[in-house]
Amino acid sequence: MQLTPELKKNLNQNHWIAANKRLLAKMVSEYMYEDMIQPEQIGTNLYQLDVKEDKTYQFKAEERYFDSYDVDAYSIEIHEKEKKLPAVSAIEFLLDIQPHIGMSGETAGHLIRELNHTLLADVHLMQKRLTSDELINTDYAELEGNMGGHPWITYNKGRIGFGYDDYLKYAPEQQQTIQLHWLAVDKNTASFQSVEGLSFTELIEEELSERERNGFTQVIESYGANPDNYYLMPVHEWQWNNMIVTQFAEDLANQRIIPLGAANDEYLPQQSIRTFVNRSNSSKHHVKLPMSILNTLVYRGLPSERTLIAPKITGFIKEIYQKDDFLKDECRVVLPGEIASIDVSNRYFEQLEHAPYQYLEMLGAIWRESIYTYLDEGEHAVTLAALLHEDYQGKPFIQSLIEQSRLTGEEWMNQFFKVVMEPLLHFLYQYGTVFSPHGQNTILILKDNKPHRLAVKDFVDDVNISDQPFEELSGLSQELKDVLRSEPPEGLTQFIFTGLFICHLRYLASLLDQHNLLGEEVFWQSLAQSIHNYQEKFPHLKERFKLFDFFKDKLTKLCLNRNRMVDYGYEDGDDRPHASEFGKVNNALAQWKSPVSQ
Repeated sequence: MQLTPELKKNLNQNHWIAANKRLLAKMVSEYMYEDMIQPEQIGTNLYQLDVKEDKTYQFKAEERYFDSYDVDAYSIEIHEKEKKLPAVSAIEFLLDIQPHIGMSGETAGHLIRELNHTLLADVHLMQKRLTSDELINTDYAELEGNMGGHPWITYNKGRIGFGYDDYLKYAPEQQQTIQLHWLAVDKNTASFQSVEGLSFTELIEEELSERERNGFTQVIESYGANPDNYYLMPVHEWQWNNMIVTQFAEDLANQRIIPLGAANDEYLPQQSIRTFVNRSNSSKHHVKLPMSILNTLVYRGLPSERTLIAPKITGFIKEIYQKDDFLKDECRVVLPGEIASIDVSNRYFEQLEHAPYQYLEMLGAIWRESIYTYLDEGEHAVTLAALLHEDYQGKPFIQSLIEQSRLTGEEWMNQFFKVVMEPLLHFLYQYGTVFSPHGQNTILILKDNKPHRLAVKDFVDDVNISDQPFEELSGLSQELKDVLRSEPPEGLTQFIFTGLFICHLRYLASLLDQHNLLGEEVFWQSLAQSIHNYQEKFPHLKERFKLFDFFKDKLTKLCLNRNRMVDYGYEDGDDRPHASEFGKVNNALAQWKSPVSQ
C-alpha cells in the first residue's frame, strides 16, 4: 500500500467525474465518426441516442467537416424512466452500446480494463499546472510529458502490462528519467546493422564512456567469457523484469546473454513510451526499445524484420534527400535517421508457425539521430501532437505560439501548411514514397514561434512506397521491397490523408475554430491551397497529381476504434492489426479541387 499517497493526491470524485465526462464526449464523437453509433438529431445541435427501451443519451454536438462532430462534454445526459441525470461514466456508456455495435463480451471486458487505465492516467494529467504560455518555451523532450495521448483512439493510455507502480515510474506524463540497463549478447545470437561508415565500436564509444565500457568488459570476463564475442545493447528495466529474464532464461543460463547493469546517462520517455531522449547529453542518440505492453492497438515491441532493415531504410530516405535540391536547400527538411540497430530473436518462437507477433519483438534496440543535433540557433522543436494541447485553464498551446509570433491565425497556418505539406508531397509525388505523418512522428521546427522547418522521424515503422512502376523506385533493393509496404495509389494517399488530415488536422481545425483563432472553412481552404501551390511548382508531375488525388469527393474511411472494438478485438495473432476500413468519408477538400483533378 506504499503508493496510497499518490492515489490520495490525484484520485478523487471530482477528478474522476471530469475525466469520465471528457472521455465520454470523445467516445461519442469518434464512434459517430466511425459509424458505430448513429444518434438522431432532434434539434439544433442536439442529438439523442437510444440504447435501451427506456434509456437514451442526449447531448449537444457541432458538426464539422470530414463527417466529424464536436461533442459538448458537459451536455451529455442520461434520460431513463422519466429521470434526467448527467452522464458521468464512460464505461457505463460502453456497456450500453455494446449490444448495438456487435462487440463481444470478451472484447468489452478487455476494453473496460484499457479504459480504466486511460481514465486513471487522465486524472493524473489533471495535475499538470504549466500554462500554454510557459509550455511554448519548454524543451522538446520535457514538453512530451505534458501531452494527453492519441487524439482519436479512445483507449489511448491502456498500457496493458503496467501496474500502478510501473505507471508512476515509466509513463511519459510522469516525466521520470530512467537509466537504461545494458546486456552483452553473443554475436551468434544477435545481429548488428548500421548505416554505411558506422561500426559497432564507433557507436558504443559514442554512447558509453570509457569507464562504463571497461566496467562492462570486466563483468563479461567475470563470467569467463570473451568480450570480443559480444555486442552491447540497452534494455528497458521493465522489459528485463517482465519478459527477458523469463523468455530468454536459456540464453542467460548459457551466457549467450549476460546482464551488465545500468549505464549512467539519464533518459526521458517520449509519448510512444518506448522511445527515449538522452537528458545527460542531448547530442547522443535517441533510443527505441521494445516494451511488451499493449497500447493503442499493438504491443510496443520491435518487429525483427524492420529492426534488421532500419539503417538501410534510413539510407534510402537520406539518399533521396541528398540528391534533391528542393528538399535539401529550399525545404531544408530534417530527417533524423535510425542509424544502427540490434535484433535478438528467440529461437523457439522463431520456429513456431504463426507465433503471436508480440513474442517475435521482445529484444532489440534502435538508435536514432538526436533532433537536437539538427537545430540551428534560435530553432525550437515541437511534435505536431503538442499543437492540440490545452492547458488546465483551457488555453491552447497553439494560441500561445500564434500570439508570440505576432502573426494572425491565418498567417500562422499558411506558413504551417507550406512548411509541412511541401516536403511530404514531394516525397510522395516525385518519389512514390510516403511517411505516416501523425502527431508523434512529425516534428515542427519553430523560429520566433513561427513554423520554420519540418522534421520527420520513425522511418522503420512508417515509410511506405508506391506499387506503381516509378523510375525513382527502380533501384530499390529486393531486401527493402520485401519489408516496406507497397501500396496502390489510394492506399499511399491515405497515409497523408488519414495520418495527417484525419488523425491530426481535423482536431486542430476544430480547436482553432472553437477559440476564434481561425474559421474551420478558412483552415481547410488554406490546406487545399498549399497543395495547389506545390503542384504549380512542379507541373511535370501532373499525372501523379491525378494518381495521388487529395481532392476526391470521398475516400475510404479508416477506423481505429472500430478495429479494436468490432473487427480485431484482442486476438493474439501473428501479425499486427491495421486500421479497419468501413465506408467512405466525405472529403472537405473536394470543394477546392484543382483543375488537374477535375
